[in-house]
Amino acid sequence: MKRTHISYSLDRTCLILLITLALLSLILLLTVGQNKSSPSTDTSSNQQKHSILDQNLNDPSQLPRLPRFAYFISGTKGDVSSVKRLLQAVYHPRNYYLLHLDFEASDGERLELAKYVKVESGVMREFGNVMVLGKGDLVTYKGPTMIASILHGVAILLKQFEDWDWFVNLSAEDYPLMPQDDILHIFSYLPRDLNFLEHTSGIGWKEHERAKPIIIDPGLYHTKKSGVFWAKEKRSLPAAFKLFMGSELVVLTRSFLEFCVWGWDNLPRTVLMYYTNFLSSTEGYFHTVICNQKDYQNTTVNHDLHYLKWDNPPKQYPLNLTVEHFEDMVASGAPFARKFAKDDQVLNKIDRELLGIPDGQLTRGRWCAGKSLSDKDPCVVYGSPFAVKPGTVNSKRLEKLMVKLLDSENFRSKQCK
Repeated sequence: MKRTHISYSLDRTCLILLITLALLSLILLLTVGQNKSSPSTDTSSNQQKHSILDQNLNDPSQLPRLPRFAYFISGTKGDVSSVKRLLQAVYHPRNYYLLHLDFEASDGERLELAKYVKVESGVMREFGNVMVLGKGDLVTYKGPTMIASILHGVAILLKQFEDWDWFVNLSAEDYPLMPQDDILHIFSYLPRDLNFLEHTSGIGWKEHERAKPIIIDPGLYHTKKSGVFWAKEKRSLPAAFKLFMGSELVVLTRSFLEFCVWGWDNLPRTVLMYYTNFLSSTEGYFHTVICNQKDYQNTTVNHDLHYLKWDNPPKQYPLNLTVEHFEDMVASGAPFARKFAKDDQVLNKIDRELLGIPDGQLTRGRWCAGKSLSDKDPCVVYGSPFAVKPGTVNSKRLEKLMVKLLDSENFRSKQCK
């Protein structure tokens, strides 16, 4: 099947900048360099860039390969409708999706979710790219069973699907701020080895509140959910590796996650054993592994690709996002945001103004081939899953964020520091 994604109208000069920062399109850069006569010929150089880009737009073979994302979407009791809505908002036939309702949810809720995927949604059934875990993991909030559940999801996605590029973990409290066509398009210009996770070794107060206390997660050995409890003893900071912490929200490469799960070096297992007694291990496990492994520490981008709003000073949880935060969400350029209350009206505003979808339908994409009727989802009729049609506004926002993150002054200077 021919792969094309030629229907877009981005600012082409900025797109060239993105390609340059991402170090892809090496041939394009060399061509531009050969045609530049001197620094005083700015107008001529710009014309040459536009001319070269026009050639690429008219020749699909010159466009970079579209990536694939593997989404792990998790929820708990009472989250079926939120997980279903999130799935509809982030769905694209190119991607893969693993849905997980934890041990606290009922079998009936898991069955309801599976029924929607396998029966009610003909598109998902046809493409076969959505799975529902039949048995929920017991997950203790802030306990190591959280990272165990994520690694479980990663292992399944690695086994079932061989050709995805990035892993994205989302919860029922997350929501996208742009369609998948925009995300796929911009990520197609990025090196496939970039790992997006907010991280720092300056853990501050977390040294005494997270690193030194020893906690026990009953979810590791009990079948009933309960909170973690603390041991009386404290421990010193590790000497075998350096601690890094940050956001639990990550967008990680397949290569790095293969390293974490298969672990041909013993570091991932050693760090996992350490974080078994660590409060909120999801905020440190991947960060510590990647920054202590020389093959991956230079692949980090210090951002979690989410918009979050915190109190000042920050409290334990981010604020619930509402309509009053909408403009800031849009201005951030982030493709995702957290956290949203169930069915808050701001979700309807995002659907309407950013995703362009009516209630209860899939996010529009180039792959949707039907007519946009108010009472019928156009994605019921579908075309090629290899085609995307990014919107100018959404793509520009994400492009601007990537240009900033990959700028030479920000990129290397913020890696594993």
